[in-house]
Amino acid sequence: MMQMLGLRGSASKDRDRGRRGGGGGGGGDEASPGPGSPWTPSSSASSPRSPFAGGGGGRPLRLVYCDERGRFRMDPEAVAALQLVKGPVGVVSVCGRARQGKSFILNQLLGRSSGFQVASTHRPCTKGLWMWSAPIKRTALDGTEYSLLLLDTEGIDAYDQTGTYSIQIFSLAVLLSSMFIYNQMGGIDEAALDRLSLVTEMTKHIRVRANGGKSTASELGQFSPIFIWLLRDFYLDLVENDRKITPRDYLEIALRPLEGRGKDISSKNEIRESIRALFPDRECFTLVRPLNSENELQRLDQIPIEKLRPEFQAGLDELTRFILERTRPKQVAGTVLTGPVLAGVTQSFLDAINNGAVPTISSSWQSVEEAECRRAYDSAAEVYLSAFDRTKQAEEDALRDAHEAALRKALEAYGTAAVGTGTSRMHYEKVLSNFCRKTFQEYKRNAFLEADKQCSNMIQIMERKLRAACSAPGVKVSNVIQVCTGIYAPLKDSNVDDVLNLLLSGDKLDENLQYATYLLVNLEGPILDLCLKLVNEAESERTSFSLKYRSNEDQLELLKKQLEANEAHKSEYLKRYEAAISEKQRVSEDHSAHLANLRTKCSTLDERCLSLSKELDLVRHECTDWRVKYEQYVTQQKVEQDRFISQLATLESRYSSAEGKLGAAREQAAAAQDEATEWRDKYETAAAQAKAALERLASVQEQINKIAHERESGIRAEFASHLEEKVAESKAQSHNKETAALKDEIRELTGKLEFLRDRVVSFEKQARMLEQEKNHLQEKFLSECKKYDEAEERYKAAEREAKRATELSDVARTEAVTAQKEKDEAQRLSMEKLAVIERIQRQVDRLEQEKVNLLDEVQKMRKSETDALSKVALLESRVAEREKEIEELMIQSNEQRSSTVHVLESLLSTERAARAEANKRAEALSLQLQSTQSKLDVLHQELTSVRLVETALDSKLRTTTHGKRLRENEVGMESVQDMDIDRPERSRKRSKSNTSPLKHFQSEDGGSVHMGEDSVTVSTDTKDGNPDGYKKLTIAKLKEELTKHGFGAQLLELKNPNKKDILALYKKLVLGK
Repeated sequence: MMQMLGLRGSASKDRDRGRRGGGGGGGGDEASPGPGSPWTPSSSASSPRSPFAGGGGGRPLRLVYCDERGRFRMDPEAVAALQLVKGPVGVVSVCGRARQGKSFILNQLLGRSSGFQVASTHRPCTKGLWMWSAPIKRTALDGTEYSLLLLDTEGIDAYDQTGTYSIQIFSLAVLLSSMFIYNQMGGIDEAALDRLSLVTEMTKHIRVRANGGKSTASELGQFSPIFIWLLRDFYLDLVENDRKITPRDYLEIALRPLEGRGKDISSKNEIRESIRALFPDRECFTLVRPLNSENELQRLDQIPIEKLRPEFQAGLDELTRFILERTRPKQVAGTVLTGPVLAGVTQSFLDAINNGAVPTISSSWQSVEEAECRRAYDSAAEVYLSAFDRTKQAEEDALRDAHEAALRKALEAYGTAAVGTGTSRMHYEKVLSNFCRKTFQEYKRNAFLEADKQCSNMIQIMERKLRAACSAPGVKVSNVIQVCTGIYAPLKDSNVDDVLNLLLSGDKLDENLQYATYLLVNLEGPILDLCLKLVNEAESERTSFSLKYRSNEDQLELLKKQLEANEAHKSEYLKRYEAAISEKQRVSEDHSAHLANLRTKCSTLDERCLSLSKELDLVRHECTDWRVKYEQYVTQQKVEQDRFISQLATLESRYSSAEGKLGAAREQAAAAQDEATEWRDKYETAAAQAKAALERLASVQEQINKIAHERESGIRAEFASHLEEKVAESKAQSHNKETAALKDEIRELTGKLEFLRDRVVSFEKQARMLEQEKNHLQEKFLSECKKYDEAEERYKAAEREAKRATELSDVARTEAVTAQKEKDEAQRLSMEKLAVIERIQRQVDRLEQEKVNLLDEVQKMRKSETDALSKVALLESRVAEREKEIEELMIQSNEQRSSTVHVLESLLSTERAARAEANKRAEALSLQLQSTQSKLDVLHQELTSVRLVETALDSKLRTTTHGKRLRENEVGMESVQDMDIDRPERSRKRSKSNTSPLKHFQSEDGGSVHMGEDSVTVSTDTKDGNPDGYKKLTIAKLKEELTKHGFGAQLLELKNPNKKDILALYKKLVLGK
C-alpha cells in the first residue's frame, strides 16, 4: 500500500521535520506515539470556531464502567440525564487506541478547551464510556429536531485490558452510535487493519436474533452506524496512478481484497470483508500535525486553535461539517430512539454481557420496547383517569361521551410515549383499551347501583306510610288514596324523575321499580281493584282445593290395583328363584370337573417353568462371558492410557529442554547486545583516532612541495572512498532484503502458531463433547441394568404365581403367559446391553483416535516451535555476521570522508532495530510456549477425568454383577447351586464412590488389599516389610496410585511436578505421614 502512494512527493520541509520529530499531533487523552515529541494538550486552548459551541455548561458523565468484580454498570447520574431527553437522540462516538487523542477531538467538536478529561501521562484517563451531560440541539437534513450526544470511549488495546474487554467496549460503541469515528495515527497499512480486526471478533460476540446462530458482518451491517476512519498526523500525498485521489478513495483502495492464496492472505481478506460488510456507509478524513515546532507541541494547551496549522484547521472544519450534515437520530428496527430508550437499550446489552450471554439485538430491543410500552401504558392510564369527567349528569349518553373523549386522550398519550411497531406495542394498546373499558363499565355500574339504592329507599318509605294508612282503625279507600297522593306530590319537585329516567334507560329493569312506576302513574282505583281481586282469589282457591280432593281419591284406587299386580309378580319371581338354585348346583358340578382338568394342565406348566429357568441360566452364563470380555477390554484400555502418560512425560521433558534452549538464546541475545555496545565504544574511539590522523595528514601535506603528487594521491583516495561507499551501500541493501525476508518468515511462523492454537481449542471442545456423550452412555447403561433387575424380579413373581395355579387356574395361565413375555423381555434387554457395550467400545476407540490426533497436533506444535527457535538462532548468527561487517567498515572508515561515517551509523542503527525485533519475536515465542504448556495441562486434566469416569463405570459394573450373584444364591436357582465358587467373606462393604473405585478387603495375614479393575495391589509391604518401597516407583505409577486412591484433584493442582513433588504428595495423602 505504501508503494501505491507517493511519499512526500511535494510535501514541505516542515512536514519532513514533523515526521522526523516523532509524528505526534492528535493530542487528547493519549500522548503522541512518536519517540521525539511526548506532548498532550490539557485545558486552555479554546475553539469558538466549532459549530458545536454553545452546547451549554455541561460536563462529562460516566455512562458505562466496569466494577471491581468485572461487571459492567451504568452510572445513575448518566441514566438520570438520559431520562430528561424526551426527544430523538443522535449519538456520535469516538473510538481508537489508547493515548492517541480521542478526547481532544471531542473537546474541539464541543468548542471547549476543557471538557472530556485529557492527560499527558502514559496511563489512559478515560475508562469505560463517557457522555456529555448537555446534549446539543440540532436539526437533521429532513427537518427532524434531535439532541446530539457525544460519547468518549476507553482506548482499546491498552496494556491493562484483555482482548474480550476491548471487543466489548468496541461493540457497545458501535451498537449505541449513529455515527462512529475510528481515530488512528498515520496511514492505513496492514498493521492498522490488523488492529481493526475487532470487527471480525465483534461478529462472535453479538447476535441479531436469539434463535439464530453466529451473526455475520453483513447481518450486523443493517444496525451499524456511519463509519468515519479519522487518520491523524497524516503526512502522505494521496496519489494513485499519477493522479490525486480523495481520502474516501484511499480507504476503498485499502479495503480491496488482496490477490493470491494462502492462510495469511485469506485472513487479511477476511478483515477487509468484515469492515466493508459491517460498515456499508463509510468515509475517511485526514488531519495533519497541528503544529511543527516541538516546543509549541509541548505547550499546545496554551495555544489558541487559530494559531494551529491552517491545514489542520481546514481538516477539522471539514470533519465537523460532515458530522453535522450526516448525523441522524439513532434508529433500531425502524424506531427512533429517545433518551430513556437509549438508556434501556444500553442496560439490556450490559445485562446480557454480565450474564455471560451473547448480546442479541432483537431480544434487547424487544425487552426495551416492552419496558417503554409498559411505561407508556401507565402514563396513558393516568391520563385517562384524570381526563374522565365525573361531574357530568349520570346519563348514558353523557357518560359515554366523556369516556370516549378520555379514551382518545389516553391513546394519543400512549402513541406518543410508546416505541416500536411490534407485538408489545399492540399488546399494551389492547390492554389500555381494556383498562379504559373496564374502568368505564365499573363507574357506570356504580352509578346505576347508587340510583337503584335511592329508588329502593323511596319505595320502602312509601310502602311504610301506605301500610300505616291501611292499618288505621276505620280506614277508608278514599283516605288511603289521599295518603298516596300526599306521598307522591313532594317527589315531583325532587330529582326522582332523573333517577327513574336513568334506570329506565338501562338494559335491565328491577321489578320493584316497575311496580313503583306503575303505582305512581296509575294511582286512582288500584287499591279497590286489589280488594276485589283478593275476594276472587279466595273463591278460586276453594274451587282448586275441591278438585285436588277428587284427584287424590282416584289415585288411591289406582294404587290398590297396582298392589294386586305386585302380589302376582312376587309368586312368579319365587318360581324363577328355585329354578336358578337347581341351575347353580349343576354348574358347580361342571366346575369341579373342570378344576380337575386344570390341575393336570398345571403339572405341565410346572415342567415348562423348569425348562424356562434352565434357559435363563444359559442367558446368565452368556452375560458373564460378555462381562469377562469387557473386563479384558478395560485392561487393554488401561495399558493404552499408561502408554499415553509415558508419551506425555516425554513431551514434558522435551518442553523443558526447549525452555532451556530458549533461555540460552536469550542469554546469547543479551551477550550480543553487550558486544554491540562494546563495538560502538570502539567505533567512537576509532573515529576520534581517524580524526586525529586526518589532522596530522593535513599538516604533513602542507609541508610537501610536490603539488602534482598531492593531487594524484587525493584523486586516488577519492576514487577508493567512492568504491568503498558503493560496496557498503550494496551490502546494506542486501542486508535489508535479508532482514525483510526473515521478518516475513517470522510473521508466517506466527500465523501458523495461531492456527495451531485455534486447532487445539477446537480439539478441546470436541474432547468435552465426547466426555458428555460418554457420561450419557454411562447413565443409559445404568438404567438398562436397573431394567434387567426389574425383569428378574418379575420373573420370580411369575414363578410364585405358577405355584399357586392349583387354586386359581385361570390366573395361573395368564401368569405363565406373563412369564414367557418377561423371558422375551430379558433376552431383549440382554441383547440391548450387548449393543450398548459395543457402542461404548466404539466410542472409546473414537476417543483414543482423538487422543492420537491431539498428540500429533502437539508434536506438530513442538516441531513448529523448534523451527522458530532455529530461525531465531539463524537470525542471531546473521546479526553477528553483520556486526563483523560493521567492524570491517569501521576499520576502513579511518580513510574515508566524514559522510561515510554517517552511512555506517545508519547501518548500525538498522542492525540494532533488527536485533530488537528478533528479541521481541523471541519473547512472543516464549509467551506462546507458555500458552501451549497451559493447553497441555488442560489436556492432561481431561485425560485424568476420563480415566476416573471409566474406573467408576467398571466398579459399578462389578458391584451390579456381585449383587446379582448374591440374589441368585438367596433364591436357590439350580444353575447357581451347581457353581463351585468359593468367595471369601468380606468384613467391609464395597465402596461405591465414583472418585475411588477401589475395593477394600481384609486379607488373612492382616494386610489391606485394594482390588482394582483387573489387578490386585497389596500394600502390606509399604506398612510392614519395606516402608520405602514406594520410592522405587516411576512417576507414571505414582500418578496412577494417587488417582486410584481418589487424590486425582490434588495431583492436578501441581503445576509441572517432578518426581520429588509427587513422592511428597504420595507420602502425605496415601501413607498419611
